[in-house]
Amino acid sequence: MKFRQTIALVCACALTFGMASCSGTDTAESKKSADSKSAQKTESTADNKADSDSADPAALPAEPFTTKCDGSARVTIAENKFMAGNKEIWFNGVNTPWDKWNDFGGGFSFPFWQEHFEKLHNEGVNACRIWISCNGDVGMVISPEGDFSGATTAHWEDLDSLFMLAEEYQIYVMATVQSFDHFKDSNQNYEAWRQLVQSPEKTDAYVDNYIVPLVKRYDACDYLWSIDLCNEPDWIIENKECGKLNWIDLEQYYAKACAAIHANSDVLVTVGMGMIKYNSEQLNGNVISDTELQSLDIGKYDKSLAYVDFWSTHWYDWMIPNWGVMYDKTPEEYKFDTSKPVVIGELPAKGKDGYDISNVYETAYNNGYLGVFAWKSSGSDDGCGLWDDCKPAIAHMMSICPDKIFPNGKK
Repeated sequence: MKFRQTIALVCACALTFGMASCSGTDTAESKKSADSKSAQKTESTADNKADSDSADPAALPAEPFTTKCDGSARVTIAENKFMAGNKEIWFNGVNTPWDKWNDFGGGFSFPFWQEHFEKLHNEGVNACRIWISCNGDVGMVISPEGDFSGATTAHWEDLDSLFMLAEEYQIYVMATVQSFDHFKDSNQNYEAWRQLVQSPEKTDAYVDNYIVPLVKRYDACDYLWSIDLCNEPDWIIENKECGKLNWIDLEQYYAKACAAIHANSDVLVTVGMGMIKYNSEQLNGNVISDTELQSLDIGKYDKSLAYVDFWSTHWYDWMIPNWGVMYDKTPEEYKFDTSKPVVIGELPAKGKDGYDISNVYETAYNNGYLGVFAWKSSGSDDGCGLWDDCKPAIAHMMSICPDKIFPNGKK
């Protein structure tokens, strides 16, 4: 057994013992893309770079992931509501995008994730949105031409540890597998990722060699509740530094990945849109609607399975002049396809004067959003807040709907 696996096993034993004993405008949009979450400049480490430069061959660990789940906490959708087992669940969530940029297969710290999940669980968080690949420079085996072989063994081993902890602390994980950062020209593999999504054959290799193994490996883990296929693809379309690619290229990836996920698992799938205009029929049109994705030629994949299960849109206060305050309006008012649930996948934990994060969560709840994920509980403060800014809302919602946050009981 590798040293990494040995350390994870020792930590897992300690954890088990411990748990048992304790039983906008163009200018604004460009600034958002350039400044908001590209924290690799301040949060990447030398270790990440070293691991990237000497990447392991693409290979799954020899042993399968072992889960304690029995399916009773699996998230499904019934009558436009999220259900955990046979009980309704509301996501009292936060973004926990990374500890260190590119944790998985890079600088993953078991103690950090254990301590952080325990803290979140104790306060009432039941879901996290986690970037399991921040910019594609670490943990992914991809050639300069965009030929994708798979993820490194270290990447899978770190995910094994993450999902073991998620089970222990009842943290539902929305796993974000790509970001606009993958395509950004400041990153070493940006051209490879651009070529990947612009080639149907290379996209197939990514779906077959990463997306499918990901959902199959963790399908039995109830706490991998969803895959977010890309963080804010809007910027890949709109910003020169991210390539200004065409929606059709991204859509063919989303269609294939959705179809493959639905064919191989019970995991739900979405795309984390940066701006509501790309999810709304009354604005720019919904670029990931069932009609749009199922109109594409996706080759060997089943076109009838090419759909997202729910909408996950992001909101920040710079958007107010264009689209108003998202949580103050209902999904119907924004002309979402309300046959599917809607969550707010990102919004700031702190804002301008008068911004009350507790009121934000409650208002979103009352207006029919089925989860809120504040940005963010980890990393460094990019101006939108950190865990102490999120915490009041989490506690407030625990006072309002605890039975929907932990419908099967809080351990």
